[in-house]
Amino acid sequence: MASKGPGLLLASSSPRRREILTALGLEFEVRSVPVDETPLSGETPEAMVVRLATAKAVAAREPNAVVLAADTAVVVDGGILGKPSGRDDALRMLERLSGREHRVVTGVAVSTDGRIDTAVSRTTVLFRDIGRDEALDYWHSGEPRDKAGGYGIQGLGGVFVERIAGSYSGVVGLPVFETAALLGRAGVRLPAARDTTDRT
Repeated sequence: MASKGPGLLLASSSPRRREILTALGLEFEVRSVPVDETPLSGETPEAMVVRLATAKAVAAREPNAVVLAADTAVVVDGGILGKPSGRDDALRMLERLSGREHRVVTGVAVSTDGRIDTAVSRTTVLFRDIGRDEALDYWHSGEPRDKAGGYGIQGLGGVFVERIAGSYSGVVGLPVFETAALLGRAGVRLPAARDTTDRT
């Protein structure tokens, strides 16, 4: 069954985030909104993802609705890797990530009744060594094109991941633990979190 309470809007066009919410048993509508994702000078990755998630949540606000938004960044050597601009950019990203650790930070924002609550998920990801030909084949699969850092852990990119420490769903783009906590504060309970008195 769908969650009770206010309607839920997802301020994102990401199919991964839609899949996560659907797997949680929630009903929602998508309200994708354009937001300038350029980092600010001196801004930390954590501050950036929270700022962008908040901006998306605010832009998608509607009366009597709970709006959920998120933003994800891949961080290596203190720098943020966004979505690749093309093949060569994607190959450079994979070369930087090859054989070493990087961080994935995802900011989540929930807006309701003029109030916004936020949270941040931080995960460390270790990649195995990636050969140039392998990286090129991965680019030709089409998967890296719209993903921060040029890879998707839930798809073919998962073969590069030796281990993670933190939230798998946060790397995908919507950390379940933080998202459930924020939605709960906004009155949206996940089906698994309802007690037996709610069941008929």
